Amino acid sequence: MANRRPEGDRHGDSVTTSILPTALPDGADEAPASVEPPDAEGHNIRGRRTVSRGSEERAIEDDSGGRGTGGTLPFQQTISREVACSGRGLFTGEAVTLRMRPADPYSGICFVRTDQSPPIRIAARVENVTKRARRTSLRNGTVAIETVEHCLSACAGLGVDNLIIELDGNELPGLDGSCQEFVEKLRAGGIRPQEAPCEPFVIDEVVRVVDEDAELVALPPLPSQGETLEIAYDLDYGDDGPIPRQTYRVQVTPETFEANIAPARTFVLEREAEELRAAGLGLHLTYEDLLVVGRDGPIDNRLRFPDEYVRHKILDLIGDLGLFGGRIVGRIYARKSGHALNHELVRALRRAQEARQRSGLPVRPAELDIHRIQRILPHRYPFLMIDRVVEVEGSRRIVGIKNVSINEPYFQGHYPGDPIMPGVLIIEAMAQIGGVLLSQELEHKGKVAVLLSLDRVKFRRPVRPGDQLVLEAETVRVRSNTGHVRGRASVAGELAAEADIKFILTDAEAH
Repeated sequence: MANRRPEGDRHGDSVTTSILPTALPDGADEAPASVEPPDAEGHNIRGRRTVSRGSEERAIEDDSGGRGTGGTLPFQQTISREVACSGRGLFTGEAVTLRMRPADPYSGICFVRTDQSPPIRIAARVENVTKRARRTSLRNGTVAIETVEHCLSACAGLGVDNLIIELDGNELPGLDGSCQEFVEKLRAGGIRPQEAPCEPFVIDEVVRVVDEDAELVALPPLPSQGETLEIAYDLDYGDDGPIPRQTYRVQVTPETFEANIAPARTFVLEREAEELRAAGLGLHLTYEDLLVVGRDGPIDNRLRFPDEYVRHKILDLIGDLGLFGGRIVGRIYARKSGHALNHELVRALRRAQEARQRSGLPVRPAELDIHRIQRILPHRYPFLMIDRVVEVEGSRRIVGIKNVSINEPYFQGHYPGDPIMPGVLIIEAMAQIGGVLLSQELEHKGKVAVLLSLDRVKFRRPVRPGDQLVLEAETVRVRSNTGHVRGRASVAGELAAEADIKFILTDAEAH
């Protein structure tokens, strides 16, 4: 969490590939006066947004300063033993105990609300984000977990890929407003490599999200950078703002993160603190618990760094990038961004990742061809909505393909002259791929998944003849006779539909 930028946190409204930041000095306490994007000649010109790709690479390389590669972590990591901490939620003030436990390879970061019966699991993925002001929160159905960004930042900063985080309340402990104690607990838990390779997502094109004068730009890494993430942030409240302009850049390794980012505390402007208290939030907090910024600086508190404010914004950004679901290699330039815009960048990077994965699908061998699919599902033409399965991650995740042809019978009436795949059939296709995923559970083989309920159904774009519909399902929960998956359907990396789907698992002989 940090204070809201002057314009307020809003969702980004565009993704383009046209802008490049200049580099900032490594860990500089005094940053240059300007961090404008350069033009094709390498000059900083506000308002100009288009540069050539060749000029982009030349401009950024000239500022690299011969930096080394930093620490590279080739394997996935978790902790060796359980660790715990307690405190009060930053917003709610409710007492909570948090426990961090080791997790298997490829399981990612998962929060568990142990105060619920049964306990509710919420994966740290951007699709689980629920809209909140001044913080990042996740939701599974009606159950939410508040203010996850500081803990996720500690995990990402130290390279912890797989972790179970249990808590007995709805908000993580705020501690001192930084993520330093989370870092100390993870260190105490014994960070260890696992026998599974880490395959980071390497940014290979410019991705930009914008909300008025706030922006985030993701760029490919420099050759000298190695498999690390570099972040540059420009915090600017204007000439009359209570915080002077601050810029900071860091190449994120466990060492640089722990020393330069983790201690930076959350902050809020004095007027915003008054608004929060008037709304009944943060009533337990004092000026010693977080940085409240008045006209003359922090009130009854002292800064840990002269530029602690911008460092905390980077801390928040690293935590939000943890919702990508894996490590990211590249460079990210941020200007005035908050949590909502951070989430938009993660969504854009996920779309770029999916588009890259889909680009080679026609030549990729099928994990399950149509004959094996028919042995799992009872559906037949014209209601079998999966052509092949191209990825299977055990019982956790699956990706399938539906090639949408103009010869589909429903296009005759839906709609003549403007054929669009019916939304209910997109949902049916997601349900079928979910059924195949559930069949990967050994104890459920010989059973079929029968649709029980749908929730959080959203349609994002039409699907037309000639589209290749990519169907994804991730397991949320499986019990002896029920299953719950989260389904997504996309075309060329663009989300078309999504839904939470629940099934009853019954004997195949009954169908």
